[in-house]
Amino acid sequence: MIFRLLRLFKIARVALRYGLDNIAVSGLASPRIAALIDSIFFWRDISTPRGVRLRLALEELGPIFVKFGQLLSTRRDLLPPDIADELARLQDRVPPFPSDVAIAQITRALGAHPDRLFAKFEREPVASASIAQVHFAMLKDGTEVAVKVLRPGVKKSIEQDIALMRIAADWVEKLWADGRRLKPKEVVGEFDKYLHDELDLMREAANASQLRRNFLGSDLLMVPEMFWDYCSTSVIVMERMHGIPISQTARLVEAGVDLKKLSRDGVEIFFTQVFRDGFFHADMHPGNILVSIEPATFGRYIALDFGIVGTLTDFDKDYLSQNFLAFFRRDYKRVAEAHIESGWAPRNTRVDELESAVRACCEPIFDRPLRDISFGQVLLRLFQTSRRFNVEVQPQLVLLQKTLLNIEGLGRQLDPDLDLWKTAKPHLERWMEEQVGWRGLVAKFREEAPHYNHIIPQLPRLVHQALLHKVAEPSERDNEALRQLVVEMRRTNMLLSVAVYFGAGLAGGIVIAQLLLRWLPFYW
Repeated sequence: MIFRLLRLFKIARVALRYGLDNIAVSGLASPRIAALIDSIFFWRDISTPRGVRLRLALEELGPIFVKFGQLLSTRRDLLPPDIADELARLQDRVPPFPSDVAIAQITRALGAHPDRLFAKFEREPVASASIAQVHFAMLKDGTEVAVKVLRPGVKKSIEQDIALMRIAADWVEKLWADGRRLKPKEVVGEFDKYLHDELDLMREAANASQLRRNFLGSDLLMVPEMFWDYCSTSVIVMERMHGIPISQTARLVEAGVDLKKLSRDGVEIFFTQVFRDGFFHADMHPGNILVSIEPATFGRYIALDFGIVGTLTDFDKDYLSQNFLAFFRRDYKRVAEAHIESGWAPRNTRVDELESAVRACCEPIFDRPLRDISFGQVLLRLFQTSRRFNVEVQPQLVLLQKTLLNIEGLGRQLDPDLDLWKTAKPHLERWMEEQVGWRGLVAKFREEAPHYNHIIPQLPRLVHQALLHKVAEPSERDNEALRQLVVEMRRTNMLLSVAVYFGAGLAGGIVIAQLLLRWLPFYW
């Protein structure tokens, strides 16, 4: 408890020192109130630009706050340009930890000094983030690699902040009328899980390997290869990737990259990961994405940093696909029905009322480019609608919502004229056809065929055993009822046997007939 109070004190101290209260009040209150607050804290110097102060405060407060700033940096529609530009520096330019510490970490994790492990090791980090930093190196066979080293002490810092978030979530549930519906404890639990997963670099390496396998042969996305002999929970070594950061649009244009195509490809990559694979990169801020300008892979996305990935069950994918497709077709009634059928909205919700509310939120944003859409206003209205109809927040989709915000922010930077709906609709329709249409049905049959092959011959015996079990159950039936049940069991068993053998004989007859029709003309 003492450590939590000390952490709260530090947060308040950092916020006051960097004038975060001044930033918040200046946008919400009158100039007089802002001036009054400044006079109270007259001793501090807040002459530094507000964006710089906010970035420095988040860096000092630690990894969770840095990740929050990374997410905010992609939402230029919600932030003033000066703050958005400064927060973008959090994506890969967090102050590094000393190289000697990194070398000691590598030596401890891999059992040898980097000078013995590699033909070349660069002591100055090329990138430093909230969880880890990266050094370039070269294997003894000449392969260029990137060495990722976990930031020391980061686990303790995250656990302290997660503990505070749990307390805050408990207060939200108790003090706010909407608290239980928003499931803050479950959301914090999901966040905690994914952050601790990110602290295990072996898990990150496995995530990268899976994503690479999913996109083998793709002309859209490249994922670095992992070198497993050099991987541990605190150090991993991967293929070095060459490209231009996606946020540097001027360099991309100079290199000849088509930004409009790049934005469309980003939408396709996202929907492919979500609906085809149910496995998606969930930390797609600009610092984790490069664009290749090599001749053989020109214009392809390069994904980095796989510590946080999202997974979806078949139920989640089916629900989301129905909602997205109905949304793109402006079938708001189907959107409302899907919410009720899935249990996300109460069973007694009136479909027509929910349909009307969703239409009022979403209709104004169709047939308009990203630059003309205020997603902040849309999200606010959707939140108000969900509160009115008691729609529950789904913790397992928090990462998907975060990734959607990142994708939309990237699209806004690359091509403000992008029509997100028209771009996404064909990919969603194709996925629905593959999953629900005839192609999906045939695929399901092929997948289940080996199970049918074992089950069908056993059906008569299984039914016989089930009926015997039914007879053996204690009951108050008289002897005549039991005798009738046994007769019924034998009759059913006989009919099933006849049906199975008849089906097998019919199938064999069809095969023999096909062979005769094929070979008899040859002999004649």
